[in-house]
Amino acid sequence: MQYLLLTYGNEAALRNMPKEAAIEMHGAYMAYTEAMKKAGVLLGNSGLRPTTEATTVRAPGGKQSVVNGPFAETKEQLGGYFFIEVSDLDAALSWAARCPATQHGAVEVRPV
Repeated sequence: MQYLLLTYGNEAALRNMPKEAAIEMHGAYMAYTEAMKKAGVLLGNSGLRPTTEATTVRAPGGKQSVVNGPFAETKEQLGGYFFIEVSDLDAALSWAARCPATQHGAVEVRPV
């Protein structure tokens, strides 16, 4: 089965993180990604640009509305994803638990 592991975190906190901590976190993500590649489960992954660069489009009743920025102010923002293929939900949850995002935010597991 295919799953998206959606990573959430506080953009402001991550942006203001000390350089040494940011380097350590980057290394953790690289090791995590490499482990997924080695296990043959990773189909794709990417971080996302900050929500300040997002645009939200709605079309209620056929009338288009375009708004700069995120839809709502939230404590944690969607920061990236890992697209994986594993045998079942338990395997997906196991990979999610290993994700560095769990140390500073959350990982949402969604079947595709």
